[in-house]
Order: sequence, then structure tokens, then C-alpha cells
Amino acid sequence: MSAEDILNEIKNHVMKTAPGNAAITDVQFEGPEVVIYAKNPEIFSNTFVRELAKLFRKRIAIRPDPSVLMEPEIAKKKILEIIPDDAEITNCIFDANTGEIIIESKKPGLVIGKEGSTLEELKKEIKWAPKPVRTPPISSETVNAIRATLYRERMDVKEILRRVGKVIHRDVKLREDSWIRMSFLGGAREVGRTCNYLQTPESRILIDCGINVAMDGDRAFPHFDAPEFAVEEIDAVVVTHAHLDHCGFVPGLFRYGYDGPIYCSKPTRDLMTLLQKDYIDIAEKEGKVVPYSSKDIKKCVKHIIPIDYGVTTDVAPAIKLTMHNAGHILGSAIAHCHIGDGLYNIAYTGDIKFEASRLLEPAVCNFPRLETLIIESTYGAYDDVLPDKGETEQNFLKVIAETIKRKGKIIIPVFGIGRAQELMLVLEEGYNQGIFNAPVYLDGMIWEATAIHTAYPEYLSKNMRNRIFHEGDNPFLSEVFKKVRNTNNRRNIIDSDEPCIILTTSGMLSGGPSVEYFKSLAHDERNAIVFVGYQSEGTMGRKIQRGWNEIPVMNRNGKSRAVKVNLSVHTFEGFSGHSDRRQLIKYLRKLKPMPDRILTVHGESSKCIDLASAAYKLFKKETRAPMNLDAVRLK
Repeated sequence: MSAEDILNEIKNHVMKTAPGNAAITDVQFEGPEVVIYAKNPEIFSNTFVRELAKLFRKRIAIRPDPSVLMEPEIAKKKILEIIPDDAEITNCIFDANTGEIIIESKKPGLVIGKEGSTLEELKKEIKWAPKPVRTPPISSETVNAIRATLYRERMDVKEILRRVGKVIHRDVKLREDSWIRMSFLGGAREVGRTCNYLQTPESRILIDCGINVAMDGDRAFPHFDAPEFAVEEIDAVVVTHAHLDHCGFVPGLFRYGYDGPIYCSKPTRDLMTLLQKDYIDIAEKEGKVVPYSSKDIKKCVKHIIPIDYGVTTDVAPAIKLTMHNAGHILGSAIAHCHIGDGLYNIAYTGDIKFEASRLLEPAVCNFPRLETLIIESTYGAYDDVLPDKGETEQNFLKVIAETIKRKGKIIIPVFGIGRAQELMLVLEEGYNQGIFNAPVYLDGMIWEATAIHTAYPEYLSKNMRNRIFHEGDNPFLSEVFKKVRNTNNRRNIIDSDEPCIILTTSGMLSGGPSVEYFKSLAHDERNAIVFVGYQSEGTMGRKIQRGWNEIPVMNRNGKSRAVKVNLSVHTFEGFSGHSDRRQLIKYLRKLKPMPDRILTVHGESSKCIDLASAAYKLFKKETRAPMNLDAVRLK
């Protein structure tokens, strides 16, 4: 049976069983959903939708027919008439493809009204489905640009969704002896360019598609030369989180012929767009070859189908995806793939943190079914035990205070997403406690990434949400933080005699303003550089950590010069967004159910092998540390 035949069967059933006065205008596959358009969608009960979803085993959405939707400008005026001024509405964002309108306000409770009465009145008047949210305290250019693009290109987006829907719901005949294979095109026994290629007889999906920013040439990108890989055969791409080693090459796929969906969380969509744009900007300034353009990033955005944690979604024939919190950065996810009708289950952790942080809840370790686990091994070696977090924070603030006391500047190269926000919370607390009294400058993408964090409070930890919304204390708005707006501002900070703290990207000094600060401040012994994240082999950060007295850097004219390293060098690993060896083993112990097979990836070769060996000894399960270009048959 073709996708068209399946759709016709669903249409016929809907027409026969829908309420008698239902004015149904269309039924379509749109991405992973079956969408029923009606002129009076409010008459469809939740029971009807649940029974339909159960019968056809597909996600069902009821949406208003576009013809009944009030014109956006008129609808906005009506909203302002109905909702009291005290709600302080700041924005109305219309999503023509879903029939939803996001209403941002400082007091969303007044938008909802008593027992939802105001929302119900809005629905009747404007026909759009109102979705009230709290106004983000920091406006994000990235979030606004993505929303504008999706609205402006809404017809293209709808066409993409319908095309994707036909691919997902095409008829396949599953066999009991179906094979399942995972090929590792990058990120196996290394950190960088993560790319996992899941293959079944019916489907092909990529889980992550990253780049290694520390490498040049072919070593920077996944092994697309693998004999089993063909970009035109990919049904879907899943992105676990926004760091470039997991998502940096995704727009490049569209340049080479991919035209399918990207699945990730909404925060990942926004953060990876920010990072990808920053990546090509820096690469072009440094004269490096970039694998895609801003047009490819825009095309990528239009193909993204965001999914929430815990929502099971069809992503390809016979493959259902559920994403779970990974605790690593905002929106990071563990990808759980359910293949066939109970045939096989795989979970890929991406990068995980199995410990509550100031920012996020710990990684999820319970799944309905699980036969193979693919787990990261960044800190997988026997002696990879990270220091106590509280003790690390105290020692970190001690270095800050001592450097400020001697009138020095502290450079903190940091990943703009996740680590930067954790450090902001520590510094804000230290400032409030009087441990230091100096400004904290935020350079690179950190301010914009922080703005995106404030746009998705539901992804933050419970403690952080309580602090922001119930206590009215948003640490990201502290007076201690100052945004670096341009190169002149940066030069003034460098030339000033005043001590300060500089949080800046990139975290490995592989490019961006962190390199400029280092080149200008490294000679002065009053200054300090503090590493709070992993430094890949070959990066400038790793060389400084190893105690090089002189670091070769490229000038703008393309010539190399040596920078003398006289500033003090400090490394604090306790801030890592990754689990250390103890947490990884604890995660495996707590994992339910225990899988039959454990594969270790995303770590230096010795660390992957060490963790695999330990897992075998402890759990007596099949373990393996695959290499790049290995293809492991899972079933």
C-alpha cells in the first residue's frame, strides 16, 4: 500500500467517524503527523483524537482551516482588546502552518484568564489557537530571525512537511530476520565530527553530523566516503545537541543533495543556528574553507521538525524517535530509536551529564525497551575522576579574586552554550558574596546564547525556574555582566588598566575573540587564563595547558609569530558538561533496562577502550569501542 493509499484510508475513516457537524476540509500527512483541517476544530474531542491515533498508530493533529483564521493584524488588535493591559503583552507570533499564535506577555496568567476563560474567548473570536508564554527577559535576535523566516517561508515549510510525510508513511514490509546496522562515520575513538549512520532494510538515518574545528581538510568532516553511505538515501537527520562537533556539518548536507527533515529540540534548533553562523563567519575571516553558506543554514532551518522531550515521533519508515533530557546543555537529548514493531531499540546518549547542575536536570536513564546503548566516553578512562563541583567553584573564585587583587585580567575561553551560562551563575554568586569586585565581560556569542536560554525556561532545572519566576531573581540580568558589542569595545577592555574577567568564545582558542584576547594579554604576568572545558588535541588551548612558553599564532597578513606566555595558566575540570568515569559507570548501573550491547564512542581511543573494558567486567554484556568506518551489525 502506497502512502497515498494509506492517507485515503485515514481520510475515509475520519469522514465516517467525525462528529456530524464537522466541517472537515482536508486531511494530509505533514511530517510525522496526520493533520485534519476543519472549519470548526473545537468540536473534536480528545477522545476522538486518541482513538484515531491508536487505530492508525500515528500522531494526529486537529488544526483550523486557513480560511477561517482571522488576518494576523486584525487578530492582534482583537487580542489587545480582549486581554487586559495589565498582562503587558510584548509580542504576538503567528504560525500559519499550525494555526497557533504565541502570545508573549510579562503576566501570562492574565492571558489565560480564570480557568482558561480568556483563552476560550480568544479562540472563538480569532480562530487561532493561542499559546501564552512569558516574555523572555533578554530578547534573542536568533529566535526572532528563525520565527520570521518560518513565517515568511511558510508555504515552503508546508510543502516540505507534506513531502516528508509521504516518505515517513510509505508502506514497508518488515521481515522477522531484518538486519540493523550502525556505521560510525566520525566521533569513534575521537572527539569531534560525530556522525552515526543507522541503517535498516527500510530506512537510513544520520544521528548527529558534526565537524572537528581543531582539524583542517578531510579530518575536519565525517567520512562521507564510506562505501555504505549515500546522501540521497538518507530519510532523516537527528541532532542530539547544538555543539559543532555534533551539528556543525548539518547545513552542508543540503549543499550535497539532502532535502529531508532534521529532528531536534527547539533550543537545539536555535542554538545550532547561532553556532553554525558563527562558525562560517570565523572560518571566512581566517581564510578557511567552509562547507556551506548562510543560505544552506536557512534551508536547514526550514527543514527542522522540532520535537519535545518524551514525545515519540515517526522519523522514517519503521523507525520511531523519542528524545530525552541528556543534562549536557540546553535542549541536549538522548536519542532513543524504536525500530519496527518491537523489533529493536537503540539509545545514543550524545553528550551526557548524570548529575544535576545549576542549569539543568541530570540525564534520563530509564527507557521502555533497550537492546543497544551507544555512550560517550570523553572522560571514560579509569583515572578520569572530576573534582568535586563545590570545591572546584571555590578554587575557581579564589583564582579570580587573586588575579583581580594584583590588577590582572582573567581570560576564560568557554563554549558559548552551556558552560558559559554555568560560569555566569558561579560568577554572579561570587560577586554577590563580595569575593571579587570587577566587571565580567561577555564576548563572542555568549550574550545571544544566554538570550536563547531565557526563551526556553521549561528546559532549565526546577531550581533555576523557581528562582527566575517565583523569586523574581534572574541571575543572567545581574549588573556584573557587561556585553562586548564590537571590536572597539574589545580593544578598550584590553588597553584598560582596570582588572576584569572576560568570558569569551571559542572554548579551545580555535578562533574567535578568545584568540585576540590571548594574543594581547598573554605577555603580562599579572593576567591569567582559566580553562574550564575540554581542550582537543592539536588546539591552541591544549598547547597552553601543556606549558608551552611560546605559542605560534597567525597575523592578519597570514604570517606566523610567536606569542610569549607569561600569564598564569589554570585548569578547572569540575565544570565539565560531561560525565566523568564515576558518573558514566553510575549511569550504566542505573540504566533500565540493561541493554545486551554497549558501544563506547566520543572519546580519545584509550578512554573508549577503557570504558568498554570496564563495562564488560562489571555487567558481563557485549561491549565494543568501534573505530571510524566500522559498521557494527546490531541485529
